[in-house]
Amino acid sequence: MRARLLTHLARSQDAAVAPTVALALFGLIAVGGIAFDYSRMATLDTELQAAADQAALAAASQLDGKTDTCSRAAYAAVNLVANRTLFANESGGNRNITVPLETACDATGNVKFWQDKAKTTAATSDANAKFVDVTVNTREAFFALTPVVAALSSGAIGATAFAGLGSAVCKVPPLMMCNPKEIGDSAFTTSNYIGKGILLVARQNQADAYGPGNFGFLDTGYDVAGGGTAVLRRALGQENFVANCSPTDGVTTEPGAPSPAMDAINTRFDILSANTNQNDTCGSGQCPPSTNVRKDLVKQGTGANSCTLGSGGSPGWKEPDSGKYLPTSPTADLDSSVPLSPMGHPRDKCHAYDPTSGCTSLTGNSRVGDGDWDRAAYFRSNFGAGFNWQTAMTAEYGTSSVSRYQVYKWELKSANRTISPGGISVSRAVSPGTSYGAPICAAPGREPSGDLDRRILTVAVINCGAESVNGKKAGVGVTKWIDVFLVEPSVARTRTTANDLYVEVIKERDVGSNATTGGTVRRDVPYLIE
Repeated sequence: MRARLLTHLARSQDAAVAPTVALALFGLIAVGGIAFDYSRMATLDTELQAAADQAALAAASQLDGKTDTCSRAAYAAVNLVANRTLFANESGGNRNITVPLETACDATGNVKFWQDKAKTTAATSDANAKFVDVTVNTREAFFALTPVVAALSSGAIGATAFAGLGSAVCKVPPLMMCNPKEIGDSAFTTSNYIGKGILLVARQNQADAYGPGNFGFLDTGYDVAGGGTAVLRRALGQENFVANCSPTDGVTTEPGAPSPAMDAINTRFDILSANTNQNDTCGSGQCPPSTNVRKDLVKQGTGANSCTLGSGGSPGWKEPDSGKYLPTSPTADLDSSVPLSPMGHPRDKCHAYDPTSGCTSLTGNSRVGDGDWDRAAYFRSNFGAGFNWQTAMTAEYGTSSVSRYQVYKWELKSANRTISPGGISVSRAVSPGTSYGAPICAAPGREPSGDLDRRILTVAVINCGAESVNGKKAGVGVTKWIDVFLVEPSVARTRTTANDLYVEVIKERDVGSNATTGGTVRRDVPYLIE
């Protein structure tokens, strides 16, 4: 019996796996330990990368190009982010993730500044620090369950993040102008143009490339019934159109027929059209005129048609029969004996004399005037020969060599609106109709205040040749944003065409970080690149 039992036990295979499991247990524990330690190492890398990302975003939020940009960005990276690691276990027990403070505008160390997204050109100043690279200090994880316990580690693990600042200018008409002096002043030194008239002309053929002195439109990123032209009319005409945001550094140009768009701009001068009534562009007073709409046109007739452009014997806005301001010299004031109908704010004399080449010999550029406009003729026409405009302007501005925009603002002052005979609230009979300084066809928009004015446009200046602008193109660099004064409506009349946009440069638009100035709003959002 005993012999049979022993034989049975010897032949039995029950629980034969137990020795195998016992032998494999050491390997399984080792593999589990390695997996655990690798997971800790991967999580530590994630913790460090998250800290680097947040530090880079904090630093990028300060890249506004102003004084102490680099210093503020470095302090933001160091102080605004307080990430801690839970998986580093070096000696000392400090769990904080740190970034060394480096405030220099250069591309060395843990906080690097760059001028371009490709990181080919290091920053050299606060003004050109456009992107930031942040590297956090390295940390180390010693292995806990790997067979050689605490003898091995992850080694130094670090993380780097690269960020920039995405910006958009909103609540501005989507207008761009090609730098009229791209050759010779590619930076468009705004101070050289303040007070000067610039003749902007639409391309004659939409297939042509944009050239110096052309103007065009920007994509609003908005859609309404009627397509792109309807959007442009709304954006250029409506007082409260707010969907037209454009990136400050990379806009998208938008091809479009100039005439319908110019009709929308003309609403700012109290001139209506069939185009602005389409697709509810200007219904319910959405495109009001400025408070001061003085222009070199007279209104004939009554009714709705009299508020549109007329010709011949038809009602509407048109040139007077005689007394037009047509100078006979690009430099001399008009003789005081020449009778004048009421004038609008005129072009620089060289452009009023010859739009094509009158300014070339004076400024070396047919599109840029010299700021010399016929002040004497303007005041004589609108305020009478006996009005001492030099004294009035000197009392207001300290000089009689005033810009058209300064005269416009002076006219808006309540004490000056009804100066006889031609304050902006006064109308005068002029063949074949009546001239008006104040709007007559629609109620004016908001009262001008500071930069908020229906006769002021914010325009993107683009080096169209260098940017190869032709039709619709995204990512076009903006050289400057400037404010311009609308000198005159765009109308086909003696020496002008309906596709001319004549403006006077007021100033460079301050589109500082998250600024709200007049009708312009800038919004900045930091974003990660890598």
